[in-house]
Amino acid sequence: MARARAEQQPATGTTLIVLVGLSIAFLLFMAFLNVVKSGSILNESNMLYAALIFYAGAGALYLGFGVTATDSYIKFASLATWAGLVANTLAVAHRWYEAGHPPFASIYEMLLSFVWTLAALTLIAEKRYGVKVIGTVTMPVAIVGVVLMQLLRTEVHPLVPALQSTWLHVHVTLAMLAYAACALSFALAMMFLIQDKMRTESFLAATSMFTVGIYAAVLSRFERWGGLNVVAWDAENKSEVFISRGVRLFVTIPDLGWMMLLVFAAVAAPLVLYVVFRLKKNDHFLAIANRAVFISILLQILALVFFLLRARDGQYPSLDAEGLYQTSLAASPFILSALVGGIFANLLYLLLLWRRPDLERHLPDADALDRITYKTICIAFPLLTLMIAAGAYWANRAWPTGPTGPGVPTGTGIPKRRGRRLPGWCTLAICTCALRAAGGDGAPLTLRFSALPW
Repeated sequence: MARARAEQQPATGTTLIVLVGLSIAFLLFMAFLNVVKSGSILNESNMLYAALIFYAGAGALYLGFGVTATDSYIKFASLATWAGLVANTLAVAHRWYEAGHPPFASIYEMLLSFVWTLAALTLIAEKRYGVKVIGTVTMPVAIVGVVLMQLLRTEVHPLVPALQSTWLHVHVTLAMLAYAACALSFALAMMFLIQDKMRTESFLAATSMFTVGIYAAVLSRFERWGGLNVVAWDAENKSEVFISRGVRLFVTIPDLGWMMLLVFAAVAAPLVLYVVFRLKKNDHFLAIANRAVFISILLQILALVFFLLRARDGQYPSLDAEGLYQTSLAASPFILSALVGGIFANLLYLLLLWRRPDLERHLPDADALDRITYKTICIAFPLLTLMIAAGAYWANRAWPTGPTGPGVPTGTGIPKRRGRRLPGWCTLAICTCALRAAGGDGAPLTLRFSALPW
């Protein structure tokens, strides 16, 4: 019987590898056929599409390793990540060549560089420190980042004088490195908590609060009669519609608000059941909460499908102007990313719930993860500090009268964030100092998430 199981395990591993490989090959082949018709092969959008395919394949294999603990998955997941990184590098190089400056001048370009850095750090953490399952957290972030880039404006525009500064390049380079390091340290901190024997139900509470926060933010666009407000989109100019300077026009998608409200109730149910479990000390409520997580994932997927279908190319009325106005997924990229992120977070919780012993067996010990996390934070914190200083110096030189003066560019979002990073920096500074004072041994739970402000 044991021999039969031993013979079946390699077949299971081979099956997933073959399925992922065939899926990657099929998608690349279909993309190649479309590219041949258009006559343009080595361009930025094609490279990004290839990177998305490879990152998705790597994410599937990393998750497969977390579920089955098959070592061969990690080897092929690393190969897929390397392939995605190469495609991502070509996209960055192409953008740099086409724009004539480093790809740091818009949200799209910063995301392009951020995803590249995150993939590179994932491979470093895996090869250098032996954290094999780090990709189960970082690859979904990379996938969401690439999907988000597909929805943002990608046109190359000449830089306005305020952006033609070496200090801007320094500022955004440091931001890219700091944010990627913070994302990596956050993933490492969660793995430390797993090895530090944090209760699984505590992860349930954290995941539920995160998802509840997502849908609470989405419901801030809720209309009393059940609609959901989204930004109107000008398809001809590929930009948002404004009714006045700085005031966007919103359209209302009928009944989509009720759907989001239903999902909000579903994702709040596990949190409520967890609270009841804590009060009643009855494990029966915890078992129901775990089942509720699975149901909430199904409803979240349904809500995502409805949002994709309704917001993709529809025309809807507005409360601020007469007539029908078009919207697009490109007008609501952050709502889409939040919905996808909520699904990924709940799937990772189910992975922990079902396969925690295997995860603990394949992770480095708690002390090693503690040291790696602290080293990563010690890299991220100086980078974040220098980023804020360089950005403040650059912005003060570019706009001495403030971010509302003349010459402020639109579409980058850089001037609007001048003072928003300081609270996150202060939180990270306090947590880093407290973590150092605690010596990394038995430090409070909040310190283990000291990279959260990223």
